[in-house]
Amino acid sequence: MTIADIGYGKQFDGWYDRIFQDDASTQAAVDGLVALHPDPASGTLELGVGTGRIALPLSNRVGPVLGVDSSPEMLTALEKKSDRGEVTGELADIRSYRSGREFGLVYCVCSTLSLVLDPDGQREAIARAAEQLRPGGRLVVEAHNRPGIVAQHEGQTRASIFLPYAEPNTAIHLHAMLLADQRIWQVSTVWYEADGTHRIGTETVRLLRPDEVDGYARDAGLVPEGHYSDWERNPYVPTVGLFIASFTKPA
Repeated sequence: MTIADIGYGKQFDGWYDRIFQDDASTQAAVDGLVALHPDPASGTLELGVGTGRIALPLSNRVGPVLGVDSSPEMLTALEKKSDRGEVTGELADIRSYRSGREFGLVYCVCSTLSLVLDPDGQREAIARAAEQLRPGGRLVVEAHNRPGIVAQHEGQTRASIFLPYAEPNTAIHLHAMLLADQRIWQVSTVWYEADGTHRIGTETVRLLRPDEVDGYARDAGLVPEGHYSDWERNPYVPTVGLFIASFTKPA
């Protein structure tokens, strides 16, 4: 299968890390993945590694991480951070990637799975993840939650959200639109820098529910384990914007 680079990395090249910073949410995700890892010595694979926001600090806790991404720009940014952790990046499409190895933990976070816009492609990505899990291994998926995103729109097709950042005079402005019977969510992000400059990027995702991902996982031979609202593994509630789901491969 040809690598399907949707242009996400090209749009956000040079400012992705300004939006997704190394903050408390990053630390919570890393802590959560460490707690969910069945055996760090058995290896770790990230599908959609991006610039290494999660993989780099995680590697300092569990050992080397193999990271896959379809964006050359993202992987170039990852390479520039090689002093921060032990992560090997590989250019590939998560729907078809086969490493030839098995891992104790495979994870796909920051709604990478939602960037695959058709159910068959999402199903293929989960199948490839399952193939690369060793018996007793665990798959962890974090994705945009359709009921929660729809609720945030408060009955409107369009929504606008302004979020100031801690750094003075920096902020993002999100312009979101629900499409295709509220299954497709298109978000344009405007990033404002303190020097008065700005950047614009647009992403489109296919919103998911936990039970949909459960179906993909069951088809791939995995056993659904839990649905959570956050990395502290509090129970899933429909109003959250992102959900976390975990699955195990029978030993």
